[in-house]
Amino acid sequence: MSVRTGLVLVVMNTTPTPDNPVDGTPIPANEAPDHHTRASRSVCGSLAVLGFILAAAITAAASLGYIRLPFSAVLHIMGAHLCDQPDWLTAYDPIWSVVVTEVRLPRILCSAVVGAGLAMCGVVFQGILLNPLADPYTLGVSAGAAFGAAVALLLNIAMLGFFSVPLFAFAGAAATLFVVIYLSSDGSGLSSTNLILAGIIVAAILSAGLSFIKYVADEQVSVIIFWLMGSFAARTWTDVGLVTMAVSLGAAVCTFFARDLNLLALGERPAAALGVDFQRVTLVLLVTASLVAAVCVAVSGIIGFVGLLVPHLMRMLVGPDNRGLLPVSMLAGALLLLGADTLTRAVLPQEIPIGVLTALVGGPFFCYVFRKRQKEQAL
Repeated sequence: MSVRTGLVLVVMNTTPTPDNPVDGTPIPANEAPDHHTRASRSVCGSLAVLGFILAAAITAAASLGYIRLPFSAVLHIMGAHLCDQPDWLTAYDPIWSVVVTEVRLPRILCSAVVGAGLAMCGVVFQGILLNPLADPYTLGVSAGAAFGAAVALLLNIAMLGFFSVPLFAFAGAAATLFVVIYLSSDGSGLSSTNLILAGIIVAAILSAGLSFIKYVADEQVSVIIFWLMGSFAARTWTDVGLVTMAVSLGAAVCTFFARDLNLLALGERPAAALGVDFQRVTLVLLVTASLVAAVCVAVSGIIGFVGLLVPHLMRMLVGPDNRGLLPVSMLAGALLLLGADTLTRAVLPQEIPIGVLTALVGGPFFCYVFRKRQKEQAL
């Protein structure tokens, strides 16, 4: 939509695209192409910088730990395995290769991929629910995963070996998601208000069930509590492959619908007028993001605030366009969770659950966002 004011043609921001963001700020028509170019350069530059920092952080994290390894040695060991050149390892102690490739790298990559997945889910949930306080656990996915894992630990279910607890956690999260969708759907389809309310109700019921399980768990209660606090200890390449596959598929789906996610911010009727099937896109993105979050929770336990913290920070950096915000947030989420895991694993004198560390950082930020939103609504 455009209106003439004096001699300047002003393009009003009614469509959330890179050359027309969703912040309500008018952009002169002759500046729209420049704005699009600046936004694209900002996204590309942010991706390049964050990608470089993430690669350096992965290498640095692999060199830190109980056994400190030279940075150059870690590079040689990683290069030898990537290029299938075992001769490059002859100059180093064989134990170094085992420490890097079998102990540290699976944990490092798992934390990075889970961080990317949670940040991606945060972007999607905030876009669908139109709520800046939404995160991957808003719909009770974490409560469902916690309940499923607690049941497996309480009953000491080991029919699938190591995968029993993650499988029950995923099943609990997936079941919770479909119950929430069922409760929130009505004749007119899904609404953000109904989804949030249904998520709160289901999460409250599951939390009560989880409290009862901890009450009767006796010796297993410490194991349940440790899992609930989140940890990447003892992760394997199988975990890395599982969570990477889930996050990659989820990222492909969310990127495909990124433009539609932009248009959802306009509301159902304007989005439909622009060719978006509002209910179908909402349901696809909702299920995709929730299942990715369920896989991440099943692998790592409950790690909060990553999906809340990262999208807000990256939105300040690259703007609200989800086509650029999604990949940038994924890299930033990977970097944040990798840094937190490295801090608790290799820097602190005693390892603490990573969920505790992210809560200590994310809690104050949550309060800041909530208070800022209250002030904006008062204006």
